[in-house]
Amino acid sequence: MAGSRRPWPARPGELSAEELGALREAFEDGNLSAAARKLQDTLQSLENVRLDVAVTGETGSGKSTFVNAIRGLGDEEPGSAETGVVETTLDPTPYPHPKYPNVTIWDLPGIGTPAFQASRYLERVQFGRYDFFILIASERFTAHHAQLACEIQRLGKRFYFIRSKVDVDLAASRQRRPATFSEEGVLNEIRTHCRDRLRAEGVADGPRVFALSNFNRGLYDFPLLEETLEKELPGHKRQAFLLARPNDSLEVLEKKKAALEEQIWKLALAACTVNSVPVPGLPGLPAACEVAILTDSLSDYCRSFGLERETLEELARELGLPQEEVQGLIRSPLAQDITRGLVLQLLASPARAAGPPSGSPGAAASAPRSPANPPPEPAPTKRRHHPSSAQGPAGGLGGQISSREGGRLCRIY
Repeated sequence: MAGSRRPWPARPGELSAEELGALREAFEDGNLSAAARKLQDTLQSLENVRLDVAVTGETGSGKSTFVNAIRGLGDEEPGSAETGVVETTLDPTPYPHPKYPNVTIWDLPGIGTPAFQASRYLERVQFGRYDFFILIASERFTAHHAQLACEIQRLGKRFYFIRSKVDVDLAASRQRRPATFSEEGVLNEIRTHCRDRLRAEGVADGPRVFALSNFNRGLYDFPLLEETLEKELPGHKRQAFLLARPNDSLEVLEKKKAALEEQIWKLALAACTVNSVPVPGLPGLPAACEVAILTDSLSDYCRSFGLERETLEELARELGLPQEEVQGLIRSPLAQDITRGLVLQLLASPARAAGPPSGSPGAAASAPRSPANPPPEPAPTKRRHHPSSAQGPAGGLGGQISSREGGRLCRIY
């Protein structure tokens, strides 16, 4: 449940109408360098966008454990929030995501004191700092939860109700009624009871309750909660949340893949056009600065999919396998440290020589495409190919970026 709803861009990483307009204007002016700089600014803003999530509830409801779980951490891992059966949070405490520090989960003080007042509480925790609120209860939602939800809604921000520790309820119900036990029946009973309590306390509009266990992200409503949060965030913040999600399902990996593919044509255009000084030995390609764009973005892609060295080492330890064996399962040539030398090697590879010569029968296939209308994705192959030269909405830029230059850059991905 949330406050007033606003329309958001359709996909993570998609250019807003304002960004697209600025880019179109630069193209129509024939200023390709300005267009590239605007693309760089857009990509930088996407990388730097902040997402601040507030988590609150009564003492012992599992706030701190949830803060760890949604970041993919256990309670004893480095950077995890302190947990305990007594209130351990006295002031708003930030917990940055271990890989994406621009995504921060805030563990707020508990709301169970007798003198609790929602307006004073939100002022104390600096209400305006957060993008949305998570309200947690481990047994039942109280008047404090309802008051806080109503005040958050009045002030125009979103909130979500979480009923935690349902694994404990399910185990108790299974033990008491083994013959008639129904997991879904118990979960529906919990959700219904929570909604009824919240309505009775004055929360209108059919409050939605997510039933979950902090100790298993794949069970109950945890996946649905993450999907809902992702869907209801604005475009750039949506991508920040998506990339910060743990890689614990094929669906999450496919979503990340689609979001990152949306950026490839922008990165290739920026790398092709910011600087015109050629790389030694690779005539027609940009200079070191542009190679750095590719190197950094490829490193970010590996990090997004959990393929960087540290994550693979951790995975090998969890599986009880030698790291070399885990590394050997990765078929991509990028399953190693991404360096400038590696990127130059990929650019120079004859196997990835881009596009046919001008005037050849295949030249039309590599004709420039508009950034406002990125090229359609071709049928999957062993290595994904992206058409890559850039043409503005007004056309006429084919002579400024050749399909050969752009193709050699894009094929790295």
